[in-house]
Amino acid sequence: MKKEVICTVCPMGCRIAVEGEGENILSVTGNACKRGEQYASSEFCHPVRILTTTIRTDREQKPLVPVRSDKPIPKEKIFDCMEMIRQQRVKTPIHTYDILVENICGTGSNIVATGTIE
Repeated sequence: MKKEVICTVCPMGCRIAVEGEGENILSVTGNACKRGEQYASSEFCHPVRILTTTIRTDREQKPLVPVRSDKPIPKEKIFDCMEMIRQQRVKTPIHTYDILVENICGTGSNIVATGTIE
């Protein structure tokens, strides 16, 4: 199987081609640095993302608080995590870095506030 990824490790944005079978990487081409090779290999075998979204609050004046995952989440679990977040309503006050959802969908990642609502 062949997959092309755009590296996000540095501003160069290399187009990297990865060829492999399952988790066995056969070749990585197009990267300008070693970090790009590591990124592309990881993206080929186990793609992960930082989840950034909002959660509803109990305040009418400020109904949403921005949040993000504190660790990358497996790409295949993103929609499950979004559904769980959609069902949440958090109580104020909320401070930056407060953990609002622990171990979301069993990923080991917490959803933390990136804003403050008093």
